[in-house]
Amino acid sequence: VSNLETQSPGNFLFSPVATIASMNIGLLLRDDVFVDFFNTFLNLPVFGQTPIYISSTGQWDLWPQLPSHLDPSPPALLAWLEKHRLPHFCKSSLCLHLVLCQKLLGFIRSGEAAELLNWRSADQWLLEKCISGSQGMRHFRAFIQGTAGEELTDFWLTTERLLGLDESDTSQRDFYLSLIHRLKATHLREGSSVTTLCTTIAGSLPKARHIQSMSNRRDILSKMQEQALFMIQSYWLPKFFTHCKTRIKGEESCQPLLQEYQERLLQANCQEPSGLSETLPTMHIKRSQGLTGPYCSQKAKAKLWALLKKGRRIQEMRMPSFQVKLERQPGPAGSTRESNLDKDALGSVPQQSEHPANTSFGGKGVVSSPRRPRPSAGQVTRLEYLCKEKILSNLPSSALPVQLPSLKKPVKTLSFLPWALRAETCAGRPFRDFLKRQDRSMETHLLDLWHDLQEFLPVVLDSSRENSFFLRHLTADKICKNYLEEDSIEKLPLETRTLTSLWNHLIYGEFSPWIFRAQKEICKVLCCFYEEFLADDDRTFLQFMSPGSGAMPKVQGHTAGRGECFLLSQRINQTLELSQTLHGTSNLEGVSSEYWQLLAARDLQKGGSIQAEVKPLLCST
Repeated sequence: VSNLETQSPGNFLFSPVATIASMNIGLLLRDDVFVDFFNTFLNLPVFGQTPIYISSTGQWDLWPQLPSHLDPSPPALLAWLEKHRLPHFCKSSLCLHLVLCQKLLGFIRSGEAAELLNWRSADQWLLEKCISGSQGMRHFRAFIQGTAGEELTDFWLTTERLLGLDESDTSQRDFYLSLIHRLKATHLREGSSVTTLCTTIAGSLPKARHIQSMSNRRDILSKMQEQALFMIQSYWLPKFFTHCKTRIKGEESCQPLLQEYQERLLQANCQEPSGLSETLPTMHIKRSQGLTGPYCSQKAKAKLWALLKKGRRIQEMRMPSFQVKLERQPGPAGSTRESNLDKDALGSVPQQSEHPANTSFGGKGVVSSPRRPRPSAGQVTRLEYLCKEKILSNLPSSALPVQLPSLKKPVKTLSFLPWALRAETCAGRPFRDFLKRQDRSMETHLLDLWHDLQEFLPVVLDSSRENSFFLRHLTADKICKNYLEEDSIEKLPLETRTLTSLWNHLIYGEFSPWIFRAQKEICKVLCCFYEEFLADDDRTFLQFMSPGSGAMPKVQGHTAGRGECFLLSQRINQTLELSQTLHGTSNLEGVSSEYWQLLAARDLQKGGSIQAEVKPLLCST
């Protein structure tokens, strides 16, 4: 995986993502960087079974655990992962960040970088330590936030996804064209950092919105992507390295890391890191012990969700008063409309809400990037609560439906479904694939609407985002066209007033509290199908782990204790927060001193990004 390259630019068959999808899972797991990203993906709470792999010991920890009388074999687990997890990973934004991370690491380790930037082997070692894994990429993206480097990185990731699609495949054509429209509306518009960098070839980019002459478009985009990557590698990586060295020198918790770096500087021929585990311990699955109960991921998730809600009440940070402008930014047309929402005008923020946070519970207050101030993820989250609870309740009676259906029924799955759907956004959309296989076209359409509304929220709630004006109108127009026009609206089993209110705001690219109402109504429809999805995931997993059993075995699984459940809830919640940040559905926040403590403790062979997040939290608790 470390040496993945596009063998033929513009040919989706040889893209790095396609190469990963075709590789043996056992070979992939020899790469510590792949393991880190894959663990992050596996622990997203949309799935039933959420395992984690510790490569230093070769141990798989399963959750929910299997009954103690079973003796599951690692080959069976690998076969299940290769068939039922790896394909979704290759569709996820985490996989795109893995590919970008590998390309950056390949440059760091190269003789070209050593010659061009005068890097020694110790420099390469330290920079690799800082940027490896999903946490490393989040740190890098937080550093370039608000700069031209952010736009170049976003362009590279979007183009990588586009070039990996087969536009001749009718099932992929709409997605391909939507990415083309997104590129034209943002990175390929006049004055963008991408077009400025790639002036020599951007002018010849085809303007046709149809399927013809795609080979020329692919070649041009591939060349532009190469230029963007070279600028990221040769300019932004060295700046990031200087930033890391400066911060490490000032952090007491990083002194052992600094000392090791200085020792390596004294060594003339220090061996460069390969990123691959040369000798692997025997792979095994941790045996469960203790009391047993029914193996059911749905009930296990309900238990974790209850812990997360309780943890939020305990750990929720105290936010200062803040003001966020929800505005129609000045665009090519000129005029603006804006409305201000602040804490004092709308009353106190409610302490609890049925609506899960956009990122995760227990977020940490950190300083935002000085380059371009933007609200923190916690502030945007609190604004979502504020908008849903206060604005909706304060609407005039004429704006409310005559009878709002009660959505507060004691259905455990319904309570954590929005949490799971946020994870699905980052996980390659496995629930959507399940609905498609079940021929549930209407439910698939509803799920797409939920995700499009979720994609709209960050760009409309944070006007400081890169290209937020263009993205909010592009996304709002897409929602209106695909779901809210007269020929489409009749097919949706949602309240008419909800859909009408969405149209009245989204047609102007404006925020509306009815977004949350629509999402709740969608969740009510999808709830039973998500339960079927989890049951199917359980059944498939048990069939792999209990070969020859035929029908789904009625086995008793290990019931985790309270302390174990707390660690699981924190691990999974941190995974969701990290994945949403990389995916773009949660705000990137600046790097606090706590991050550097995590960097000093992080070991890709011992759980990497998500394990390092949990340990300091457990100590403070």
